[in-house]
Amino acid sequence: MKKILFSVCLFCACAEGFSHKLDIYPVPQGIVYSMHCDDFTVQARTPGGEWQDLYEYKVQVDADTRSEASMVQFDFEGTVEVKVKVNNGLVNGVKIRPLNRDIRHVQKDNVIYLTLDRPAKLSLEVNGDRLHNLHIFANGTEKETYREGDANVMYFGAGMHKPAEGNNSFTVPSNTVVYLAPGAVVQGKFVCDRVENVRFLGRGFLLEPQRGFEITFSKNIEIDGITVINPQHYTVYGGQTAGLKVNNLKSFSNKGWSDGIDLMSCSDVSINDIFMRNSDDCIAIYGHRWDYYGDARNYVVRNAILWADIAHPVNIGLHGNADGDGETVENLHFSDMDILEHDEDDRNYQGCMALTVSDKNLVKDVTFENVRVENIQEGQLFSLRVLYNEKYSAAPGRGIRNVTFRNISYCGEDGNPSIIEGYDEQRQIENVLFDGIYINNKKINTLPEAGIKVGNFTKGIIMK
Repeated sequence: MKKILFSVCLFCACAEGFSHKLDIYPVPQGIVYSMHCDDFTVQARTPGGEWQDLYEYKVQVDADTRSEASMVQFDFEGTVEVKVKVNNGLVNGVKIRPLNRDIRHVQKDNVIYLTLDRPAKLSLEVNGDRLHNLHIFANGTEKETYREGDANVMYFGAGMHKPAEGNNSFTVPSNTVVYLAPGAVVQGKFVCDRVENVRFLGRGFLLEPQRGFEITFSKNIEIDGITVINPQHYTVYGGQTAGLKVNNLKSFSNKGWSDGIDLMSCSDVSINDIFMRNSDDCIAIYGHRWDYYGDARNYVVRNAILWADIAHPVNIGLHGNADGDGETVENLHFSDMDILEHDEDDRNYQGCMALTVSDKNLVKDVTFENVRVENIQEGQLFSLRVLYNEKYSAAPGRGIRNVTFRNISYCGEDGNPSIIEGYDEQRQIENVLFDGIYINNKKINTLPEAGIKVGNFTKGIIMK
């Protein structure tokens, strides 16, 4: 009952006898002109195979400039070669990020060649242009596929899909697999409300939905492999949900309030292998907001590439229940993250790793480790504050406790000073450990050397 809807599969044996496979997605009919960007011409092949054309999708980035960048996707196993022709202007320099991947390339005039031997999410930037760059999403091959008519499957095949007239969403019942086949484009949001055991799978796109996924009062929801392009609001909107898994999600946005993954009073969350380029917070973790109440706990975020054209890559603790005794946000673990950009001109909303705690929230037991920050256009590396934000909150937070930053690196120009500051004697910041901070490849030994300002109502702030 399972199959790949469409693929171009090429096999060749390498010296060790290993086979290579390349799956190219079909181009949805009816969108050839509306979604295409001609800044680059991109092809891919297995070693020794024929070059296969990829479709260069147009994606919207950076709300300040409303720029149009490019994106290509494919699936592969083994080794794949990628050929990128720059169509406009001379090529004077090429950078492929995240830099941690150390992707080598060969340039011949205006053509760039690179080889991949494992899945990757990359930004290829020509002549320092980060607003009109090429995003390359080289996925591993799909492990699960479905076809129309399979039991308990909501199937979207290659082509355009819209909700019924007068509606902007697809409502998903419990115990359902939602499969977006390669080449599927869905122009509407998916709603999971008071359901359980729902899985969103595939290689299709959500195009300009109100939101990407709206998941409320639900249990055991999984999102894997989908790409969301220019939602009007959040990519993933979670409220009072437990057991959320997000894997291999890609997102672009350039509207106001177009955050990436925003979760209110959600717990037992796993986020892995994502690429979020958003014009608001890429990942935000809160307590109460709107109709959602309760603590937020047990998060594992790993292998994340975050690009905040505006606001925070990670923001924790701003919203909560100020009318009650307060909520707790706890046991959060972030690891192996690449923060490509942070650009925010308002000091109240700066910080690549921000704990901005208000509304009687208590945030505790948080770890960031193996985090690489590549560029801060304007902003701060760290921001830990217990505060009363008059615009968005109704009370100060209760405190921040037990936070570890381990093996954090930043290579770039000095940003604004990082801040650690409590609110008063009863609402302090306690026990913050910096263990292995590197700035421009230099090990930092003191808080002032790291540009960290420690304010009032703090204790146990240590640099190792």
